[in-house]
Amino acid sequence: MSSGKVVLALLAGVAAGAVLGILFAPDKGSETRKKLSGEGDDLKESMKEKFNQFLDDISEKYENVKEEDADPADKGKTVKDEADKKAKAAQA
Repeated sequence: MSSGKVVLALLAGVAAGAVLGILFAPDKGSETRKKLSGEGDDLKESMKEKFNQFLDDISEKYENVKEEDADPADKGKTVKDEADKKAKAAQA
């Protein structure tokens, strides 16, 4: 499952839970608002953590691709150098 779908499912679950919690809440409105505010802050922190993890994953993948991209150039240079050596040895 892609991370976009996971985030969307998470948000939908949180929204559904909040609506049901408000509908069936036995507390006063002011207490319910305080609880929702706290849950909102928790959700905000959770989303920040997930976003930062996503950025870390993307950065790591970028670095891996960058390193892999550099390797073929190095390999090509090595093969060329070896071919040049063999050509010089054959001419001698």
